[in-house]
Amino acid sequence: MTLPAAPMSVAPEQEPPAPEPPARAVDLVLRVAGGVVAVWAGVLAAVLALLFATWAWEVVEGLSGGAGKALVGISLAVGGIAAVVVLTVLVSWFAHLAVGTRWAAALAALPWFVVIVAGGFRTVEGDLALSGDNVLGLGLIVAGAITFAVMGFRQIVVPPAVR
Repeated sequence: MTLPAAPMSVAPEQEPPAPEPPARAVDLVLRVAGGVVAVWAGVLAAVLALLFATWAWEVVEGLSGGAGKALVGISLAVGGIAAVVVLTVLVSWFAHLAVGTRWAAALAALPWFVVIVAGGFRTVEGDLALSGDNVLGLGLIVAGAITFAVMGFRQIVVPPAVR
């Protein structure tokens, strides 16, 4: 006596349909919004760097000479440069993730450079954010510029991730 055979199909089983990717329009809107946020983040990073450089330089110049002035000056310089490096790395990384292109770091770097250059010009009222004797400000400019250059180079050279 044989048992009845279970019905079997010769056709391969069909897999459930893959979830649809997000609509192109929504993706484009989110990328543009991310680019706008990256541009404003670059402006904000530059303004914060200028404010910190001006404030820290005034603090150092206001102290009387000696070891205290040197210690405060060195600690403000190291802390400010570290903060600028971290902030520019985060802004570049966000721009790259939000926009999804290799050149996205330029969205944050270009307004950053524009604001930094504008900080070197005297206003109508006579204010100057970065003066020639502000060594901390010059260090912040160099640190930010080098960090943006390294992040931009890294994003351009590294092949894009397979999605």
